[in-house]
Amino acid sequence: MIRAWADALRRGDVAAASARWAVPAKVQNGTPVIELRSRAAVRLFNASLPCGALVTGSAAAPRGYTIVTVRLTRRRGGDCGSGAGASARTAIRVRGGGIVEWYRLPEDPAGPRPGPGPGPGSGDEITV
Repeated sequence: MIRAWADALRRGDVAAASARWAVPAKVQNGTPVIELRSRAAVRLFNASLPCGALVTGSAAAPRGYTIVTVRLTRRRGGDCGSGAGASARTAIRVRGGGIVEWYRLPEDPAGPRPGPGPGPGSGDEITV
């Protein structure tokens, strides 16, 4: 599911990428947690990602998450700019055949951790 989503997004096929998501879903990409409560919101989130992604690694994590490492790529319809070629990490949870949670992680898992703040269950969620 995760590789199919990344492959579709990399091709610039936002509709196919969005079809891999459940509704509602939660996302966090340098923002407070945002709850996507409609297909339109899921599509808008996917369209807002400026880069495509090539999955280069994945590992199971507690509570049903998969930690995914990607190499950012240019994609049709996006403006990846200088991000192309960089790596990024996300924690993704898939349930019932769709992505239900997607959180951007720090680049270096051994590096500094963000302090207390917005996150899953923190109450700082935005509904879209």
